[in-house]
Amino acid sequence: MENREKYIQAFVDVFGITEEDAVTAKYQEEKNWDSIGHMSLISTLEDSFDIMMDTADIIDFSSFEKGMEILKKYDVEF
Repeated sequence: MENREKYIQAFVDVFGITEEDAVTAKYQEEKNWDSIGHMSLISTLEDSFDIMMDTADIIDFSSFEKGMEILKKYDVEF
């Protein structure tokens, strides 16, 4: 599975949304993307990509697009 597919799948699995909804997802606009859902997403992504995100990056992770920018800092290529 490619990194982009793994990334999208994390949103689908954690929030129970479609792939189409995943690519436009924003924090607190998705029904299940609250503080608990946020930490579940971060945990899933850290496991999927074998990384540990800094606290500042976890806080900044506010949308699908922003998440891709952040993950690039950890050498995750899309």
